[in-house]
Amino acid sequence: MAIPEGLNVVYADQKIVVVDKPSGLLSVPGRLPENQDCVVNRVRAMFPQSRRFPAVHRLDMDTSGLMVLGITTRANRELCTQFQQREVGKRYIGVLDGLVAKDEGVIDLPLRMDMFNRPYQVYDPIHGKRAITEWRRLGIEQGRTRVEFILHTGRTHQLRVHSAHPLGLGCPLVGDRLYGSGTVPGQLKLHACYLRFVHPKTKEVLEFISEPPF
Repeated sequence: MAIPEGLNVVYADQKIVVVDKPSGLLSVPGRLPENQDCVVNRVRAMFPQSRRFPAVHRLDMDTSGLMVLGITTRANRELCTQFQQREVGKRYIGVLDGLVAKDEGVIDLPLRMDMFNRPYQVYDPIHGKRAITEWRRLGIEQGRTRVEFILHTGRTHQLRVHSAHPLGLGCPLVGDRLYGSGTVPGQLKLHACYLRFVHPKTKEVLEFISEPPF
């Protein structure tokens, strides 16, 4: 299938590309032909010199916001190391489908894949991998709560489970198709609004900010 080339490129040089992913677009290609339109393939179409798989990290299909990709093998490897060593700054803005009484806090709930109901993640204090989310309430909007999240780990669906679980915030994110009442792609109110990392070539600290579309 033909891959549309349109993508909001925030920054690009010979080593890296930073994009602002829209909600509803996959980060990486899926197995089926209809799941080939994604950030990775759009970047490869726009930057032919890119390595075959430039993705350094992923955002869920329904999550919007900032992603960095390594165009060269060395840049990709060095960025992956920064993510693995938790040296990257990441912040998200989300809108919860309910009211949260506290002003701020830290959620520390281990997570693992639900092997009988993929791709759901479940809280498991015995076998789960540690997942830590710092959060701050930003305001109340028509019975919903706007929250800023700071990720200290990067588990699959971490913010979505930490929001919805009774031991977390107890309120799913608006539009969440897995853990809330969302019904179609593009409804999720979760946006990667801030990204900070060290440029793999120049060693300059780069910071990017993207205002949420909601």
